[in-house]
Parts: sequence; structure tokens; C-alpha cells
Amino acid sequence: MGFQNDLVVKRFAEGFPPIYQVKGPGVGLLGYSKAVGLSLAMAAFLKNITAVASLNGHVAITAIPLCYKDKTTHPPLPIDEQQVKVIDFNILNCSDILTDPFQAPGNQNLIPLQKAEAQLLFIVGQDDHIVESEYHATEVCKYLQAHGKENFQILYYPGTGHCIDPPFFPLYPIGNHPIFHKRAVLGVQLRAYSKAQVHAWPQIQAFFNRYLNYN
Repeated sequence: MGFQNDLVVKRFAEGFPPIYQVKGPGVGLLGYSKAVGLSLAMAAFLKNITAVASLNGHVAITAIPLCYKDKTTHPPLPIDEQQVKVIDFNILNCSDILTDPFQAPGNQNLIPLQKAEAQLLFIVGQDDHIVESEYHATEVCKYLQAHGKENFQILYYPGTGHCIDPPFFPLYPIGNHPIFHKRAVLGVQLRAYSKAQVHAWPQIQAFFNRYLNYN
């Protein structure tokens, strides 16, 4: 699976294939959950990534190593399977399975976002049961500030879980876990989820319009 990450990053490093409509000199990326890691890694390692919107994802490498130019650059965070809790109907609660990337020696699992020139938008659900997205976003922004960077912003959504779908998508508090591929608690409160949908997606569009509109 390390080869899969390497393949994807190398493919985009060599240029975007013709199926992608890239209109301006810069590229915008929208990542959700596990795809956030790939989007942020592309911003850290590749040129011409202008804006990245992150929806409830890790800012560290998870599950598989980050490989670039035939080298493993960052190992994945260790998973503590003992922290997996099984609740009713064999549904998993996996909110505590990953170690803290900000406590690892030398920040070895963190994506080196201090190298990124892109504008970064972190959208976090504060009731996320898959990723500690609020903690990750808050801490990585402190990390970026310590490196003299100001290219970031965070939008917090209280009571909102791992999914923040486009407006009027139905609520689903249980979903497939991206690592274990079993049903897991995503977290969310109905009213908070609906409000987050309506607010977050216009913010994402405005973010990309601001940093990718070259007209």
C-alpha cells in the first residue's frame, strides 16, 4: 500500500493528466478524512498547489507510509488496537486509536506543512469520533505559526461529526471506518450537522474562488 501513495504523488508531480480541467496556474485540492493526508502531502512536496481545504482529516501520516521519489519520507502513526471499543450491534468507537503525532520524536509522523506555500483551510467537526480533527487543526496551526507561517484558517463546527456533506445530504452517524473497514461511530448531532452543511460548503467555495480565481 506504500506503493499506492508513492504512485499517486509521483503521478501528480509529473503533471496533471488531461482528464483534469486545470484552468489557472495554481491547483486547489479538497480532501476529506484519509484523503486529507494526501492533499496536504501534495501541498508540502509539489509545486503549484495554491489552496487546500481539509475536511476532518489527520495532519499526520496514517495507516500507510508516505513515499515520494522512491523514498519513504514519513512513517505512519502507530495504531493502538487495544483502544478500539465495541458498542451495540458490533459498531466500533475508534476515537482513541492513534497516538499523538505532536508528541512523537522529531515530529516524524507529521506532514511537513511548513514547506507548503498553499493557503490552508481546516474544517473541523467538534464531535468527530474518527479523527481528533479539532486537536489536529489547532495544533498544526500553532506549529505553522512557530515556523513563521500565516497561510491557514480554521472553521469549527460544534456538535458536528466526521462527515460534513454538502447541503441537504442525509445524516448518517454510523459509517465505514477508513482503516478497519467496519461500521464505526462517526459522531454528530442532527441540528448541528444541518447547520454545518449549509455554512461550510459556501465557505469552501468562497475559499477556492478567492485563491484560484485568476480572472
